[in-house]
Amino acid sequence: MTTPAAPFRAPVGADQQPVSAVQWMPREQLTANQWNPNVQAPPEHRLLKTSLLENGWTQPIVARDQADGTYEVVDGFHRWTIAADPDVAALSAGLVPVVVLPPTDAATARMATVRHNRARGTHHVLGMAEIVTDLLELGVTPADISARLEMDPEEVDRLADRGNMIARHAPETFNQGWTVG
Repeated sequence: MTTPAAPFRAPVGADQQPVSAVQWMPREQLTANQWNPNVQAPPEHRLLKTSLLENGWTQPIVARDQADGTYEVVDGFHRWTIAADPDVAALSAGLVPVVVLPPTDAATARMATVRHNRARGTHHVLGMAEIVTDLLELGVTPADISARLEMDPEEVDRLADRGNMIARHAPETFNQGWTVG
């Protein structure tokens, strides 16, 4: 049994950070790792495609160099997967943006995958409800919100109604028996 190397310290200086050296490479030059615990449900997979098609590539795939000339995905497996879609591939002629980590051992690569996944956080219902309310106020239709954010129409309605039902739906003479307490 080998012990992992001591924790690596990233070099200091903006120009020394991996993100300062994004490379565009053929998707086929990357391979999936065998340990990623992150799974993506079909609606989120479709949402990722919509995000790429509407916003373009905003985040590179994080990979580590393999001895055989390929790169193993450390973070961005789902971006790498959706890059095979013809519509997404057409955005950059089949190339994907990649940030290559400094040389690292297998244990550190696995820990990097977990850190990248966990650092993203989660969406909270009240925050999402505020965004849906803002979108409606900006003139986005519920149907468009549903389609572009991969939400069921009922989910859009529930988020929009999260306590603002009286303010949004009631005429000025609304029965005061209805209150939000």
